[in-house]
Amino acid sequence: MSLTFTVPKEYPLVLLAAVGTGWVTQFQTIVVSRKRKAAKIDYPQMYAEKAEAETSLVRPSTRLPLGIADFFKIAKQFNCAQRAHQNTLETLPQTLFYLLFSGLHYPRWTAALGGLWVVGRVLYTTGYATGDPKKVAIPPPAVP
Repeated sequence: MSLTFTVPKEYPLVLLAAVGTGWVTQFQTIVVSRKRKAAKIDYPQMYAEKAEAETSLVRPSTRLPLGIADFFKIAKQFNCAQRAHQNTLETLPQTLFYLLFSGLHYPRWTAALGGLWVVGRVLYTTGYATGDPKKVAIPPPAVP
């Protein structure tokens, strides 16, 4: 018995979305590495301890007007960036499976949704890595 398997002509778009997931994880790795260095968290420590997160203060930007005494906790930023990265890694295997499998039947929709996932993860990471989870740039899903 033989089995014929046909890949749709639009499937390379799905593969491009799958490659985009790798770009996202690389972007997140860079964000986490920079936050780790700024917070002075040594390897193999995965997260900053609570005491470290409460005592490491840093000015968020030199572009802010003088007199603003709003300080961010850099260790908390590191923890949030690390958490965003770990969250992506926790869901990546099933995301790739569904992306590659559903792309065999619905390549255009799958590629579009995969691209949306990539953009969404970048927005999520940049918002969450500020140290304030309320600044996540993705609105909550419209599901009751």
